[in-house]
Amino acid sequence: MLTATFLAGLILITVHSQETEETITYTQCTDGYEWDPVRQRCKDIDECEIVPDACKGGMKCVNHYGGYLCLPRTAQIIVNEREEAAAESTSGRNNVIRRTPADPHRAPPNPTHQIQCAAGYEQSDHNVCQDIDECATGTHNCRADQVCVNLRGSFSCQCPPGYQKRGDQCVDIDECTLPPYCHHRCVNTPGSYYCQCNAGFQLASNNHTCVDINECDANNPCAQQCYNILGSFICQCNPGFELSSDRINCEDTDECRTSSYICQYQCVNEPGKFSCVCPEGYQVVGGRTCQDINECETTNECREDEICWNYHGGFRCYPRNPCQEPYVLTSENRCVCPVSNAICRELPYSVVYKYMSIRSDRTVPSDIFQIQATTIYPNTINTFRIKSGNENGEFYLRQTSAVSAMLVLVKSLSGPREHIVDLEMLTVNSLNYRTSSVLRLTIIVGPYAF
Repeated sequence: MLTATFLAGLILITVHSQETEETITYTQCTDGYEWDPVRQRCKDIDECEIVPDACKGGMKCVNHYGGYLCLPRTAQIIVNEREEAAAESTSGRNNVIRRTPADPHRAPPNPTHQIQCAAGYEQSDHNVCQDIDECATGTHNCRADQVCVNLRGSFSCQCPPGYQKRGDQCVDIDECTLPPYCHHRCVNTPGSYYCQCNAGFQLASNNHTCVDINECDANNPCAQQCYNILGSFICQCNPGFELSSDRINCEDTDECRTSSYICQYQCVNEPGKFSCVCPEGYQVVGGRTCQDINECETTNECREDEICWNYHGGFRCYPRNPCQEPYVLTSENRCVCPVSNAICRELPYSVVYKYMSIRSDRTVPSDIFQIQATTIYPNTINTFRIKSGNENGEFYLRQTSAVSAMLVLVKSLSGPREHIVDLEMLTVNSLNYRTSSVLRLTIIVGPYAF
């Protein structure tokens, strides 16, 4: 006769045999418990350890008496140890064969007697019921896309990590739809996923967070200066260079094309800079301005009987004695025609030689030279005129006082060019005394306007 008794977590089965007059009792733990042979009672199974991926969606697994709970990770759990111990003590015993004492006058039972084991168990060599590993023996009915997990007295068909059951099928879990797995971008794969970062970032060691890449330290892509920014970088160039269209390389800045006034004469572009040059006869001052070189002070090439006269951009050598017959030299640059010579009666009494230099294309009108009587006689009248050298009307002589006049440039002159202008001062008195003197002015027009 077979008798079954149900306790908390325990199924107690008693078999009465009339032939052997003995009672065979064995127990089986209910779902969620397993037999503890040491403590001789059923103990709770920790499904959170043996069930792979028990909870989904970021929930945490909490073991419970005879089962488990999936709770939010922020939930607080309070366990009553007394209740836990009581639950284990009342859960019963499993796979234990309990026999009633036999009649002492009867023979001992047959040691080869076969015991009956519950479904999922089999008799061992030691005549006890032991669990059948259906997963190892291949007696399970799990699908090819499922994973067999052995349980006490049974087995479970579960989906591999990254998959979930949908009916009888195991379908991929799209982790990218669950919050928040990846910092930037999530790429779902069969049974798993991986994270990607935006350009300029790389995955941190946790394979989820994206951190900035310092391109300037890792592999400086810039031709000259590199500045790291979040997720990217900026290239800059040294003075005298500018970024090319690729925003990485640097091209020389042609400063000479930016302005026609950057140099007074000529601009020469160089890699990363520029320089100003001046024509022959000039030197660069202040980096951009051209200044005349006084060759008469540096490299005087005139002979001893010549005087050196510097002008803008060059120099000229003139004779120290410019007097021509019948004039004789009386002082520096002054020639006098002797009264004793009859020819001198028709000629100016004196000729004075003067030299001056002006820049090319000088602004007009412009006062350039003043003539003045050196000797003043009483009761005389002085008049001034341009005697020669003004055939094209470039000059005008304006009398400024009774003894002086100003030569005015009225037409712009371009050099290099030399003009010789005779300025005459005519002196007369009430006794019809008449005399004249000439100032021979040599005007050298430089080749440039500086």
